[in-house]
Amino acid sequence: MNKRFLVILVLLVTLVSQGNAQNDSLRAIVDEVIWVVGDEAILKSDVEAMRLQAEQEGLRWNGDPDCSIPEQIAVQKLFLNQAITDSVEVTESEISSGVEQYIEQMISVIGSREKLEEYQKKNMSQIRADLRESFRERQMVQGMQQKLTKDISVSPAEVRRYFKDLPQDSLPFVPTEVEVQIITMQPRIEQEEINRVKEELRDYTDRINKGESTFQTLARFYSEDPGSARRGGELDYTSRIELDPAFANVAFSLTDPKKVSKIVESEFGFHIIQLIDKRGEKIKVRHILRKPVMSDEAVNTAMSRMDSLATAIRTGVAPEVLGNHFKGTFTFEDGVALFSDDKDTRNNNGLMANVTQEGRTSRFKMADLPAEVAKAVDGLEVGDISAPFQMINGHGKSVCAIVKLKNRREGHKATITEDFQIMKNVVTAKQREKVLHDWVVNRIKSTYVRLNERYRDCKFEYEGWVK
Repeated sequence: MNKRFLVILVLLVTLVSQGNAQNDSLRAIVDEVIWVVGDEAILKSDVEAMRLQAEQEGLRWNGDPDCSIPEQIAVQKLFLNQAITDSVEVTESEISSGVEQYIEQMISVIGSREKLEEYQKKNMSQIRADLRESFRERQMVQGMQQKLTKDISVSPAEVRRYFKDLPQDSLPFVPTEVEVQIITMQPRIEQEEINRVKEELRDYTDRINKGESTFQTLARFYSEDPGSARRGGELDYTSRIELDPAFANVAFSLTDPKKVSKIVESEFGFHIIQLIDKRGEKIKVRHILRKPVMSDEAVNTAMSRMDSLATAIRTGVAPEVLGNHFKGTFTFEDGVALFSDDKDTRNNNGLMANVTQEGRTSRFKMADLPAEVAKAVDGLEVGDISAPFQMINGHGKSVCAIVKLKNRREGHKATITEDFQIMKNVVTAKQREKVLHDWVVNRIKSTYVRLNERYRDCKFEYEGWVK
């Protein structure tokens, strides 16, 4: 989806979700049906609310907003109506994931959950409830667009032809990209802390078995998996391969929905699990996750070890802990093999992988790196080793790390030999936009549309609105 479409969808989500006093007052003052598209009415208050939200977020519209905003609302209604007709399905997990991502983005902009609640004049539960339906519609629109464009394919000849006569200043700019190797070490957690967490989970199990509380209630209050905790610990239907192996072994062994599993340790922490349903090769469970807290002393010890390891790599002299067993110059790759806790990178000499919609690559734009890694890499020369730092890994655990800048490719204008995939993506996006544009134009021809007189002189992006 192109950037402008994404902006429009986010604004639509905000518009639908803001059923608060601000929108109520807008409707009381300016409510008026200005467009009708099929069976759907577009109100002037809807347009004003979207305009206000765009201004607050510093967004600008192409052309006159009085014309552009209602047109884009109408376009989304066309996609949504077709999605309903074609029975485009979205899962509850997709909706929940979208809602949570959007909330986290809003919190990062506004500053805190409390400020978001104050801004929306609602508590978090109400905000989530209001967002769910709008995100369902958003996912359906995206699903419909993907269905319409799924057969698009671009050949190398088409890419070359598109860029052959393009002026140099029109070529896409490829930002600086880096390749990074990493070694991580998880600070040792004291056995007393592990025992404390296990005792908490045993207490939850006991309370559930005695009927003093439900699994769902305890998950909402105590689980440290934020995504599932809000749903009472519930995970959607999942295959064995998608789960942590230890978690999967216990989850798939459950047969009685009334029983609570034994405590299981995974990459994420310690869990108790309850079966909800089994469907073929997939399982639906709820769980409570608790994470042991590492002490400052353990963190300091791990940081000291990482500092010594970085020094050993820089000097080429193996750490003392290896004694005389290591022969030769000690390298970063040796450090990865002997000391790194990061299973995702250890078998690839520590090289970090960037997984995108286009595939898997070792190249990262600085903005796509984890924030702590980007900060550590900034200022390094190729081959340099960073100072040790703390970060949260992909499993939500705090680890200590050092990184090596393996390669840096400075920002440049794209070339067909070095940046073919990027240039192919540009051509694919252009074709996708054309398919969607043509679909909208054709759909307008077969859809009942009525506009207020004052919109008939607008310069619209899509032809055919005025009939």
